[in-house]
Amino acid sequence: MSLNNQVIDKPLSYGLPSVEANLSYLLPMAEKPVNYTYEPPSGVPRTNSTFQTYQLPIHNARSISEKISLDQEGFAFTAHNTQVRDFYDEVEIRHIYYPEAEQLLKQLTGATQVVIFDHTLRNAAQSKLGENNIKEPAKRVHNDFTATSGYTRAYWELAARGIEDIDGLLQQRFAIINVWRGIANTIQESPLAVCDAQSIAPSDLVAGDLVYRDRIGETYAVTYNPEHQWFYFPQMQRNEVLFIKCFDSAEDGRARFAAHTAFADPSSPIDAPPRESIELRTFVFYPD
Repeated sequence: MSLNNQVIDKPLSYGLPSVEANLSYLLPMAEKPVNYTYEPPSGVPRTNSTFQTYQLPIHNARSISEKISLDQEGFAFTAHNTQVRDFYDEVEIRHIYYPEAEQLLKQLTGATQVVIFDHTLRNAAQSKLGENNIKEPAKRVHNDFTATSGYTRAYWELAARGIEDIDGLLQQRFAIINVWRGIANTIQESPLAVCDAQSIAPSDLVAGDLVYRDRIGETYAVTYNPEHQWFYFPQMQRNEVLFIKCFDSAEDGRARFAAHTAFADPSSPIDAPPRESIELRTFVFYPD
């Protein structure tokens, strides 16, 4: 109690165990950040940005997993068994995992429609820049979409699928949700940390160009703010799923952008196997 008998709200992280880890943030800059997803032309840097690491507490959110939500904190967590045997099999991903994830998202969000438009496998031992679709864990604080690119990517993906009345569909509330899962051993190396969306100020988010060979996307880099509250789910298993909200068209106070990053967990064995994970990026359309 405070002196005036008003209850002081405790932060979500209050009393939770944590580890201290280095997170890489964008240093403020005058020009727009640009990052290449492949080896750029000679003389062009992979990025024009500079990053700085800050040692911060990453809180173990397992004990509060039932209290957090996509609309409040911008992320959620659940146990979920999959029938996929081999996540490196594209056919299994698309014909087994996509339908599983679609049903899971409908149950979690109450969505009337889910469109899965992209997936990424991550395994540092198998990643070859520009040569395959397997990537290394992303170790910079970021968010996959911006207030602008959420709409542009949705329009582009829906048009490519021949979906009618896209304008009408995008006038209703929709979100982009990342469905993240480990696909092999218990995750010890490069686990994923998620920032409570409520602790992120709009000015912390910096839109930057993400350059592909055939297009330019836009993502948010993030500048440091001591108010950021970071969480993770240590020792994630193959039968557990983390949901991250990367965009929400609603601007009514609900979480819109949950920044995230891989990080080096100091409590993990030094010889832990490389993290193997899959993330689906999905459009979730809510009822009117």
